[in-house]
Amino acid sequence: MPVSVVRFNLVEPGATPASLSARYQAALEMAAYADEHGITTVQTEEHHGVANNWLPSPFAFAGAVFGATRQIAVTVSAVIGPLHDPLRLAEDIAVLDLLSGGRLVTVAGIGYRPEEYAQFDVDWKRRGRLQDELLETLVKAWSGEEFEYRGRTVRVTPRPFSDPHPLLLVGGSSKAAARRAARLGLPFFPSAHLPELEAYYKDRLVEYGTEGWTMMPGAETPLLHIAEDPDRAWAEYGAHFLHEARTYASWQSGEIRSAVKSGATTVAELRAEGVYRILTPDECVALGLDNLVLHPLAGGMPVDEGWRSLRLFAERVLPRLEE
Repeated sequence: MPVSVVRFNLVEPGATPASLSARYQAALEMAAYADEHGITTVQTEEHHGVANNWLPSPFAFAGAVFGATRQIAVTVSAVIGPLHDPLRLAEDIAVLDLLSGGRLVTVAGIGYRPEEYAQFDVDWKRRGRLQDELLETLVKAWSGEEFEYRGRTVRVTPRPFSDPHPLLLVGGSSKAAARRAARLGLPFFPSAHLPELEAYYKDRLVEYGTEGWTMMPGAETPLLHIAEDPDRAWAEYGAHFLHEARTYASWQSGEIRSAVKSGATTVAELRAEGVYRILTPDECVALGLDNLVLHPLAGGMPVDEGWRSLRLFAERVLPRLEE
């Protein structure tokens, strides 16, 4: 059975407070529906100060999802580690882990937008050292024991539900990220299908004498939307996918490697490229992928259309994958 993911970043260009509130509430209703229909994971993420209202607070959203669901996991992919106070983040994740019974997965990255660091008055040049401190602090904090932190003795309570601690992966597309994960004995989450980086991580595990594993996107990891008539859907809604693709492209330098990196400048180019795909239920089943990522509200997608996609996926794709 493939892993099934519903992704939410709550983007809505030109939103009003009322329309954005309706979108947030719809996302929670969608998460509850996904939970009832056996979808594996809700995925969300973090970006700040974006004009199109990109979600800045993934853990608050995760908490709301946990309150509306009973089984589905929530993956924060990724939290921008250096922008967070390590002790407060350890507390927040511990509370969410307790509330959810261990359903929270956190991928910690360092981000790629200097303007986000400037917004929080965090030194971009120190991001690697800050990420090291954050990861080391989280693991120590979740032990429930006292430890030394910035020259003082601290203790974080309560202890989380998960043993030995909530699932924490190190994200990134660089050797530095792979080394960081291996040194700390944490699992590694490459931001794209990068088998050479996975091999480098495994070599570093041997070097450091630690244990770990990799959760890596497949070679083919399109963002999906399900429709009865893909031609009509591309004509009516393709601009929403293009908006998101162009936003990502404006942030990512040539050194950034991402599973959703797009070079398209038109809807036609985006459709031909295949990073975003609108498929019929039959076409989605025929893909044969191990990981299916549905993106029902991409780029400000109308909520009604997002619901149509989610229902087709849950009712006409997933049952056939279980056969």
